[in-house]
Amino acid sequence: MKGLIENRFGLLALVLVALAALYGAAYVGRPAPVVQRQPQAVKAPVEAVSVVCPAPGGSKISVVSPPDSEGPHSEGPHSEGPDAESSGGKGTGSATLTQVHASAEAAGAKTEKDGRSPKPETVIDRPGVLWQREMPAGGGPVTVAATGAMAPGLESAQTARETSGTQRGLAGVRCVEPGADAWFVGPGPAGADVRLYLANADAAPADVSVMIYSGEGPVLSDRGNGVILQPGEHKAIDLRDLAPSPLVMALRVSTGNGRVAAAVKVVLRKGVDWLPVAAAPSTTVVVPGIPGIAGRRELYVTAPGEEDTVVQVKAVLKDGFYALKNKEDVDVPAGSTATMDLTTGIGGQPAALVLTSDAPIVAGMMITGTGAAQDVAFTAGAQPIDLGSVVADGRSSRKQTSRLVLSAPFAAGAVRIRILPQKGTVPEPMEVTVPAGRTREVKLKPPAGSGSAFAVVVQPLPGSGPVYGGRVLDESTRDGLLITAQPLALARIWTLVPSTTDSPAAVLP
Repeated sequence: MKGLIENRFGLLALVLVALAALYGAAYVGRPAPVVQRQPQAVKAPVEAVSVVCPAPGGSKISVVSPPDSEGPHSEGPHSEGPDAESSGGKGTGSATLTQVHASAEAAGAKTEKDGRSPKPETVIDRPGVLWQREMPAGGGPVTVAATGAMAPGLESAQTARETSGTQRGLAGVRCVEPGADAWFVGPGPAGADVRLYLANADAAPADVSVMIYSGEGPVLSDRGNGVILQPGEHKAIDLRDLAPSPLVMALRVSTGNGRVAAAVKVVLRKGVDWLPVAAAPSTTVVVPGIPGIAGRRELYVTAPGEEDTVVQVKAVLKDGFYALKNKEDVDVPAGSTATMDLTTGIGGQPAALVLTSDAPIVAGMMITGTGAAQDVAFTAGAQPIDLGSVVADGRSSRKQTSRLVLSAPFAAGAVRIRILPQKGTVPEPMEVTVPAGRTREVKLKPPAGSGSAFAVVVQPLPGSGPVYGGRVLDESTRDGLLITAQPLALARIWTLVPSTTDSPAAVLP
């Protein structure tokens, strides 16, 4: 043993054996590793909502907040346990309608004598009851702001009806929430009167930029960029002043600072309507809410990036999900907008379209009615209504018809539909199933004796696949069909709040 210790190589071996024993003991006695879970966003009920009706003069404004029982009824991917049965709209609350006014310092607008903001024109405090009013001609945009019980699910729309003149038709638009980025797709100013309505309902200035993607490529106008809207300021811009040549277009309205409410109205030689806000660029886009009536169907597809792309087109009809013969795809050059006539493929059938490509795209469709004087409507790429959807303006009378066009492109869907009449008792909801890869059209009627006006709440049922849809309103006249459409949008019932964690990164630069 003495010889071994005196041998330096033997001593090294003993050290290594001792270290191995210590390491083994530490390994065996170590505590179990802590599983690091990724913080998940928490779903919380909306507590305040503010939307802007862009040009309600001469239109009917509709405002509704679903009753408290209209929260999600599922334990799906967006639910959070048993509390998901309630929308959170409990207690008191109110929605106020106020004319958008610029401050005296910003634009010389009239204010109250004591310098305060204009008083609310209307206050609504009854969830579950549809409120409507015909607005006088003229006047600027109107803000609908809700808090408390009126905030979750608040929905508002403006709808105009003209039977003669250049504005003949039904023209409806969902009152828009201010944001930093919005897309629109449709006819260009070379073939229509296209007007962009901007309103800044916030307390901070908004720096607005406008970009147009025509059939020939991107069009950047100095007059459409760097527009500063002061708090309360609003303006209407004729797109001919920015880009007079495009026959078709995609329009992007963005802000560098602040938020803006943007809306686009299109007046054609025959027909008028508002362009709905389109889903942001994506490699898969679903265009829902195409009604089962005769007439022309024109698809618009834009590739705003720097890559040319070939877009595959499939239709979701009542009898199947498939590519249309000789209309399987459309070539879209980079930075431009292309069109495709789908009248012979889907005309007269309730439908949705599923568009896929290698590059992100934006899409929309023009729906033309029938008759000697043809009206038009528009739909656009939309998100599935995973959190439900609310439509403020529904009508049913001898000549007017409201319908939902529901599609389940990827998996079978099931929804609960509730009618909220303007007066009378709320009827029992109805449940509608949509087979995978199919489209169903549902005509809507309020209960007898409740009047012709109503709102609609659509809520996916537990286990439902993604459901897309649109509400179509039409009216038969002697000269032709009046029509307007609105893709179903996610209801403003819930919001995802990021979870909080203890981290030095919260205070360190």
